[in-house]
Amino acid sequence: MLTVNPRDIEVSKLHHYLLGAVGPRPIAFASTIDANGVPNLSPFSFFNVFSANPPIMIFSPARSGRTGATKNTLDNVKEVKEVVINVVNHDIVQQMSLSSSPYDASIDEFLKAGLTPVPSDEIKPYRVKESPVQFECKVNQIVELGQNGGAGNLVICEVLKIHINKAVLDDNGMIDQHKIDLVSRMGGNWYCRANENSMFEIQKPITTIGIGIDQIPAEIRNNTIFSGNDLGLLGSIEAIPTQQEIDEYSIPDGEKHVVAKDLLVKGELLNAWKTLLK
Repeated sequence: MLTVNPRDIEVSKLHHYLLGAVGPRPIAFASTIDANGVPNLSPFSFFNVFSANPPIMIFSPARSGRTGATKNTLDNVKEVKEVVINVVNHDIVQQMSLSSSPYDASIDEFLKAGLTPVPSDEIKPYRVKESPVQFECKVNQIVELGQNGGAGNLVICEVLKIHINKAVLDDNGMIDQHKIDLVSRMGGNWYCRANENSMFEIQKPITTIGIGIDQIPAEIRNNTIFSGNDLGLLGSIEAIPTQQEIDEYSIPDGEKHVVAKDLLVKGELLNAWKTLLK
């Protein structure tokens, strides 16, 4: 293992390690406006949602690592405490990237990026028409984390109104993760696309309590054919099959551990357990 003390390396290298390891990160495509009414549009991947009641989002326009200067976005939200956080999908990823260029504060990134400004309902900054979801927010608080290059500034926003393109909704009126086609930031120049090739589903144990890996018999737990993910899935079952269930089950042909692993891949958790315990 390479062990790094953040105090012993350059900020640029630390920045590389942080962003290379913590990802994919969602992107806040932040639309702001200054006191003179000049729009600004810039993306930030130090971003997430932190509360539903009240609905709170936080993004961080960090100081320049080279000059220590603040971003126009930060200057704007200090003057006009409002922001639209627009979601970025694959359709606008190149335009979003272009808008991140270090344009002068007098330049309108909507024009530079070829994106369409739409008036908000409750705040002054414009929404990005092409974004599939737009959050109108008021800025509740700004927390400055430092004055040197690379220091973040937490912009704590409360969502006042949400605009959702109906094209990304499913039959139940909820956002379809396949239709919205989100993108996120990785390290360096890399991005990630959340489509059918990269997404997978795991049932969250919100209302269920799994037996845990520690309750898996040692003969199964210590078998090298099973990965940590396999054991995590086996440990998620609420109760081991009964002896009657095991006796009534016909094992598919093959070595039982190999068969069980294949059943886990297919999502047949209960049958995997029956196979292992037969």
